[in-house]
Amino acid sequence: MNYVKDYAEKIASVLDGFMSSSEIEPIIEKPRFMNQGDLAFPCFQLAKVMKKSPVVIAEGLSKQLQDISGESFERIVSAGGYVNAFLNKSMTAKKVLKEILDKKEKYGDFDIGGNGIVTIDLSSPNIAKPFSMGHLRSTVIGNSLALIYKKSGYKPVKINHLGDWGTQFGKLIKAYKLWGSEETVKENPIKELLALYVKFHEEAGANPQLEQEGRDWFRRLENDDQEALQLWEWFREESLKEFKKIYDLMRVEFDSFAGEAFYNDKMDKIVELLEEKALLEESDCAQVVKLEKEDLPPCLIKKSDGATLYATRDLAAAKFRHDEYGFIKSLYIVGNEQTLHFKQLKAVLEKMDLTWAQDLVHIPFGMMLKDGKKMSTRKGKVILLEDVLNESIELARLNIEEKNPELATKEDTAKIVGVGAIIFHDLKNFRMNDIEFSLEDMLKVEGETGPYVQYTNARAQSLLRKAGELTVSCEGPINGISEWPVITELAEFPNAVKRAHEKNDPSQIAKYVLDLAQAFNKYYGEVRILEENEERLTRLAVVQSVSIVLEEGLRLLGIQSPKEM
Repeated sequence: MNYVKDYAEKIASVLDGFMSSSEIEPIIEKPRFMNQGDLAFPCFQLAKVMKKSPVVIAEGLSKQLQDISGESFERIVSAGGYVNAFLNKSMTAKKVLKEILDKKEKYGDFDIGGNGIVTIDLSSPNIAKPFSMGHLRSTVIGNSLALIYKKSGYKPVKINHLGDWGTQFGKLIKAYKLWGSEETVKENPIKELLALYVKFHEEAGANPQLEQEGRDWFRRLENDDQEALQLWEWFREESLKEFKKIYDLMRVEFDSFAGEAFYNDKMDKIVELLEEKALLEESDCAQVVKLEKEDLPPCLIKKSDGATLYATRDLAAAKFRHDEYGFIKSLYIVGNEQTLHFKQLKAVLEKMDLTWAQDLVHIPFGMMLKDGKKMSTRKGKVILLEDVLNESIELARLNIEEKNPELATKEDTAKIVGVGAIIFHDLKNFRMNDIEFSLEDMLKVEGETGPYVQYTNARAQSLLRKAGELTVSCEGPINGISEWPVITELAEFPNAVKRAHEKNDPSQIAKYVLDLAQAFNKYYGEVRILEENEERLTRLAVVQSVSIVLEEGLRLLGIQSPKEM
């Protein structure tokens, strides 16, 4: 049951049309301290329209609401300019536990999306370059949002828009022709291709002619030159093999690997459509779509030499995705430095009279920094994600070896904990924040970390194993007082899912599971859960409910939950 919604409806019923329940529900708060109640309605918004002070309004409302509070609420009181409600602890606890035990992992599911398709553009590493920590954010934010959208009733389609086209491949081919060796590249493809790419830019600094030769090789690639195409296809194939190792480690899957090259034969149609709409204009020998009315700079469609650009390709990709999937929403999980590009993309599509352009959503995020600076592949200043994941797994294995050497599943558990630590460290931060790379912070097993939440669930599972064949029940007696902080957190899970979906923000889920884990660990420290008394089965119901919700919360972040640690 949604107690916030119930409370909002009760308040609306006595307000005589001053506010509707849908207006009230979003502003209902949780009081700072438990002794102040469970739900708080601020009356400040009503002061202007009712021409009374918030304190007077709160006093009047609390008296009216007390009369119709029903069995769900113990009492309703005024506190300053707020109307605070105290839920019936025993009844609420039983209802929340029953709902979780009945629905299990489906607790918190919504049908907001009506099974409509949402395409999600995520990860998108460049081929022939290493999968660096800089690519982690798009990958884990996008993967988590896909899981959150699915839980909210959508059908997500995950698209890995690979960076597999552009002048840089002409430069790489030139570098390979000058200094590369087939044998060396085959031994360690990504490492060697990166070294060649870095060397090219170092040498081009002293020899500008190299830049032109790189462009020449890319022109050959665009013209289907067989040697250039074979090298490009080889670079792409080897890159995907390396990327797959990392995606498998993180359990991230995709529905499409259609990268930039996929749209080579689809851009002419976009240019034709723009010409038909009389949207193309010449500027400095290039062709642009002017966006003055939208207060944006012109969107460059074709360079002076006739070459199409990033924007042309993204216009073609957006149209293809709508034609192919019929999406009701299309998400782009791309760094905030591309905000202007996506504003231009959407504006051009709207000028083309494509009404679905309004369904495109850019979901920006901050950068992964090293020593306060953005990581640069060109200068070779990268931290490889695979190295970080492997180091994290090794540290987790050593911790397990020290604390639980008899654990039969230590290798698998180390992988789950190590990878989970890296993912959680990213997703616990609001996506717009920059994150300073710190292996030490990522790998901590205490505090606000993934391993802490995983360990809490393992503790709950251990209690359930010790209880043996006992059938948990939420029908027995429960005083509700000692369990109350845990119950209120459990009841909050559907709201956390809803917020994560509405704000496109996985950190809502990460913060939630931390709060639930902390509440449960406090409960564990204060209550003898396995003590044989009449409340034992209900207390075990609390434990099982916590485990169900922690596992589901972590799953929505793309993290597994080991049963033992």
